[in-house]
Order: sequence, then C-alpha cells, then structure tokens
Amino acid sequence: MVGQELQYRTATRDDIAGISALMALAIAELQKPFLDDAQIESSRTIMGLDTQLIDDGTYFIVTCCGALAGCGGWSQRATLYGADQSHGRNAALLDPAKDAARVRAMYTHPDFVRRGIGRLILAICESAAREEGFRRVELAATLAGEPLYRACGYQPGEKIFDDSGGAPVPILKMWKTI
Repeated sequence: MVGQELQYRTATRDDIAGISALMALAIAELQKPFLDDAQIESSRTIMGLDTQLIDDGTYFIVTCCGALAGCGGWSQRATLYGADQSHGRNAALLDPAKDAARVRAMYTHPDFVRRGIGRLILAICESAAREEGFRRVELAATLAGEPLYRACGYQPGEKIFDDSGGAPVPILKMWKTI
C-alpha cells in the first residue's frame, strides 16, 4: 500500500513488552476462526516469545508507519516451537550440514494482516539461515498460519495436537528447502 512502507530490524530485550502484547492479541484474535475458546487459552501457554531468539540476534520486528506490525525469527537451536514458559525446550545447537533451521514465533498484529509482513519475515529468516549454511527450514504452523506457509512453498509434514496447555491445539509441522 502506498505510504505504508514496512521496515524491519533485529529485536532487542527492550522490545519484549511490545512483542508480548502483539503476540497475545494475535493469539486471541487471529486464531478465533480455527480454535475454540479453550484451545485459544491453551495456546497462550504453548505459544509466545522465546527470549533465546532475541539473545541469539535471530528475532525481528516489523513496523509499518511506526507501529509494531509483526514479529518472527529463526533459530539454529533444536526447539521447534514454544515460549519461555513452555516445557521441553532444547537449546542445543543444530548442525547446518544435516539439520534444518527453525522458523519461530511468527505473529502479525490483527490490524496489519495481509500486508506482506509474514512473507517479509519468512524471507529474512530464510536468507539468514541460508547464510549460516542451512539448506532446509522447518516450522510449526498454527491453523491460521498454514495458508501463508503453503503459499511460500512450505510442505506439510506431521500434524500433532499439543495439549500441554490444557486443551489440545493442532499444530502442523512444515518444511522447505532453501
């Protein structure tokens, strides 16, 4: 859109409050067509910010007209999805020669959907992972995110139901060669 240029930068710990607010709003609003209230509440436990990504310098924020419009990142660590509060996180480093990098924690503010923010974040992540020697990326897609990832060339893999937050939340593992 004219006059609505997207800008991005690497996130810092000073961005955590804004990122967390954006994530909470995205989970609450963008999942409504796909999940019931119990699953949305469960998603709050399962999803969110993993500050390891910020500390690693692999998490980005996108702004539009000065407003926080989206966020997301990639990781060379074993954890596929989950937030600081999620159990089962694994900070082990992946081997680019045999492992896939992870695209992680992508969220768009509901006021900015369908403006290219998700595509921009994916392009940034894929490029950065490629520069680090990775030839493949994986991600854990929500039902709301799946159409974007398919449109960007991601292939579906295993569908799981994560019930660690209470109600089972469907998650589709997806991958792409970069």
